[in-house]
Amino acid sequence: MSSAPLILLLADSFSLRGTSAYTLRLARHLPASESRVKVVCPDGQLLSTDAKRELFVVEYPYLLSPLWGCVTRRWLRRDLLNDPPALIHVQSRSMLRLGMWLAKRIGCPLVLTMHDFLARNERLPFQTTWGRRVIAVSEPVREALIQQAKLPPNLIDVIPSGVEECNQPLQPVLDPHRTPVIGTAGPLEVVKGLPFFLGAAQQVLAAGAVAEFVVVGAGPEEVNLRRLSRELGIAGQVTFVPNVLDLKGSLSAMDMFCLPSLRQGLGTIMLEAMALGRPVIATSVDGVNSVVKDDETGLLVTPGNSGELARRMLELLRDPFRARRIAEAGRDLVRREFGVDRMAQQTLAVYRQVLAE
Repeated sequence: MSSAPLILLLADSFSLRGTSAYTLRLARHLPASESRVKVVCPDGQLLSTDAKRELFVVEYPYLLSPLWGCVTRRWLRRDLLNDPPALIHVQSRSMLRLGMWLAKRIGCPLVLTMHDFLARNERLPFQTTWGRRVIAVSEPVREALIQQAKLPPNLIDVIPSGVEECNQPLQPVLDPHRTPVIGTAGPLEVVKGLPFFLGAAQQVLAAGAVAEFVVVGAGPEEVNLRRLSRELGIAGQVTFVPNVLDLKGSLSAMDMFCLPSLRQGLGTIMLEAMALGRPVIATSVDGVNSVVKDDETGLLVTPGNSGELARRMLELLRDPFRARRIAEAGRDLVRREFGVDRMAQQTLAVYRQVLAE
């Protein structure tokens, strides 16, 4: 057996979320010479059998279930004691209580990654007895943890999510020989502001522009969004794509990517779109502002404003050269500052510090 310490990545069910992509990239890019990685999750059915085998993904169904969860947790604890992890890295706060329970019973330190913000009056069950570090994906997330969760600043490291660099030829943005495609992707939830995306789509079409729109993802708001597209009279121009993990095909098919979120820790899927050379239009909120500089690496709009979002869509539709300039600047930024190897090395440095303590 390898002498490298075992790192347990404790993840929620895999879905089209930045957190799922984050886990997969860590599992692939943490250097094998310094760590062994095991991924534990309640549901990995969106992963292929080969991916599960390659990344050592183990599913424990009903792990978070109130009814059967206690049985599954004891099963997980028994299995881990056969090859105890040196460190547990909780991938999102939905798994934090379980991570703390395991850390206490196995006797190992814990690291938590926070991708977003706590809800009003929500408490973070992070106990410094076993919890040694929190990784925040952006400075606004870090500041919110200090203010709301009252965490000591020295426990929080800012490490932005990293994305893969694309070196393959891509279809040009706004090719005059095909209908432009404007898209968005992610979990279909209220905080993602997707009704404003559909409202902007209606205004773009009403202005006489020719375009198709695509919404990639699944979630509790899907039924409402489909109904809204019919009510707005644009259902024929809006395509809903089901929940998938590999976004490359969908993002590559878009001519521009929109992130209409009302709050956003960083925007990993937005970074993926930028890495693929797609110009982005995003709301000026939270971690987005650390990535997108207006009219340089993307376009910024006020959250909740369909009219402003539509106006910026039309600007790029009418000026393909500007769209391509913005796309190239965004792609260069991601290459410099948001590479997946950089994220993995910075995360490994946190592991070293925690294990040294």
